[in-house]
Amino acid sequence: MILKPDDHVLFFGDSITDAGRRNTEGNNNGLGAGYPALVAAILGARFPGWKLRFTNRGISGNRVTDLQARLEEDVLALKPTLVSILIGINDTWHQFKHDKPSPHDAFETGYRCLLQTLTDRIAPRILLLEPFLLPTPADRIPWRSDLDARIDAIRRVAVEFGVDYVPLDGLFAAAACQRPADYWLPDGVHPSPAGHGLIAEAWISRATS
Repeated sequence: MILKPDDHVLFFGDSITDAGRRNTEGNNNGLGAGYPALVAAILGARFPGWKLRFTNRGISGNRVTDLQARLEEDVLALKPTLVSILIGINDTWHQFKHDKPSPHDAFETGYRCLLQTLTDRIAPRILLLEPFLLPTPADRIPWRSDLDARIDAIRRVAVEFGVDYVPLDGLFAAAACQRPADYWLPDGVHPSPAGHGLIAEAWISRATS
């Protein structure tokens, strides 16, 4: 498995990772109220002798270019041994809602640069989380083809670098066959508590198998 004793795990991404970590109250020691906190709690209980450390560096609204801009300060300077990345939905969201284009080729190049810099500078183990989307409300439906192209790009980068990958988009699609889409992602993008639980379970399964 990719998780090791004494690991420093760093979660890097947007609001889904942020999950309120920067709030002054209830931020769970900087981990927020989402999947990073669930992962840390479960693994801390499962491996109490491993002395695992967890850091959350998600920031709401971030796109790939934002992760590139803060990679030095928020990741490289901390020297994590395992980096988890979830990014991509805002590259789609901002294009549709805020008229901020994010060309697919630039997105893929930026994502590749993230991994190349991580590999060259600190060589951590890397776990990529696939961005996801469910068709609720209905105005999310036109976003599908744009996000699919970004998912394809991330999969290519994952194969190129030989890193571990969690196919969350497919997992949410399957989950939405059991309960309505808004049970998992109330706005089609941001997870409910159950949605964060689904991510945490998939993360732990991949990291500890």
